[in-house]
Amino acid sequence: MPWLGAPVDNREMLERSLRAVWHPCTQMKHHELLPLVPVASARGAWLVDFEGNRILDAISSWWVNLLGHGNPRINEAIVGQLRILEHVMLAGFTHEPVVRLSERLAALAPGNLGHCFYGSDGASAIEIALKMSFHAWRNAGRTQKTAFIALENSYHGETLGALSVTDVPLFRDTYAPLLGNCVRVPSPDARRAEPGESARDFSRRCARRLESHLEKHAHETAALIVEPLVQCAGGMAMYDAEYLRAARELCNRFEVHLIADEIAVGFGRTGTLFACEQAGIAPDFLCLSKGLSGGYLPLSVVMSSDRVYEAFYDDRLARGFLHSHSYTGNPLACSAALAVLDILEDECTIERNHGLAGRINAATGALRDHPRVAHFRNQGMIWAFDVRDAQPDFAQDFFARAIAAGVLLRPLGNTVYWMPPYVIGDAEIELLARTLEMLMQGK
Repeated sequence: MPWLGAPVDNREMLERSLRAVWHPCTQMKHHELLPLVPVASARGAWLVDFEGNRILDAISSWWVNLLGHGNPRINEAIVGQLRILEHVMLAGFTHEPVVRLSERLAALAPGNLGHCFYGSDGASAIEIALKMSFHAWRNAGRTQKTAFIALENSYHGETLGALSVTDVPLFRDTYAPLLGNCVRVPSPDARRAEPGESARDFSRRCARRLESHLEKHAHETAALIVEPLVQCAGGMAMYDAEYLRAARELCNRFEVHLIADEIAVGFGRTGTLFACEQAGIAPDFLCLSKGLSGGYLPLSVVMSSDRVYEAFYDDRLARGFLHSHSYTGNPLACSAALAVLDILEDECTIERNHGLAGRINAATGALRDHPRVAHFRNQGMIWAFDVRDAQPDFAQDFFARAIAAGVLLRPLGNTVYWMPPYVIGDAEIELLARTLEMLMQGK
């Protein structure tokens, strides 16, 4: 049954939204020519508008929807929790879902990351990790360690702290006067390797640049932050795990924290539960969000080591980590996350994804030889390629034509990518591949 005052068609929905909603990452004036996409419902890998038209969600609704829209097990978990406890503040209180989730994450994460601090979204997790790193060094008497290192072309969020370690000019430049102290070091993006240079050798070369910086500035550096294996919003840049191994060794040697931003790449996106596993390393801080709740509810977590936790454990309040969010550790969100972990385990999802990725590679393989395609690449359940000679309006035009064809694809500049939910089926893979090939015939 439609809700009271529900739109009767797409046009009414669009008109009402444009009057009342300021949309994110958007120049609102562009919607005079490029209409919003109205969504009335969703199921599995599909979005449905108010007139019954279906759109294949090939980017998992900004990379959050791991297990399909309307997943019955996640639905049931949230409804069951709703009958018991919807929310209680986590300052001075606790509840079963947040304890169970923290214990399970600690058992699954690499290394000794047994302490979970919760936020609401990915950017808040980055803020937490940056503040926690700085404060831990301050509590240890290392007050000069106030700077951070990030990779070139990195993206970690758009709040001020997260934006300080982000290197996407479109987001960063306007707010540069407000941002903190961060140095960029070369990205190990395999596309930047010299002819004949392997991705692994290029990663080692980039690590030597990091080493050179730390030799001079480690005394003032709190942490290095990286997106393990794939720099997503920076153009789906993929790199060899050797860089993570080298970064871990360098951070140990120079006494600098390593922050792993797995907000987009965690929970199987790169082919393992956590991307860091492929390098055999554990960070000092592991930031998770997006797929953590299956895309259902806002939830993020920063997992930290015993050493970090102990730096705050003291009789004095000022030495505690004084940071909070009103909905920290919300029981409904935690119940969704627990259901996600149950599904990944019970259904051997990540192992099954290896075969799924093979079928997607086979279906889209013809694109590798397309004359306009450069750097076709794949890591786990993430695919991307760059388009040669793309026009300035390429991304907007490609998106609009994809929607018209019934597929949600949202290029990053001249980079086309897809990151589908793990429930995508063979017929949907065929539609995705056919649509990509058709779109590449246009401008």
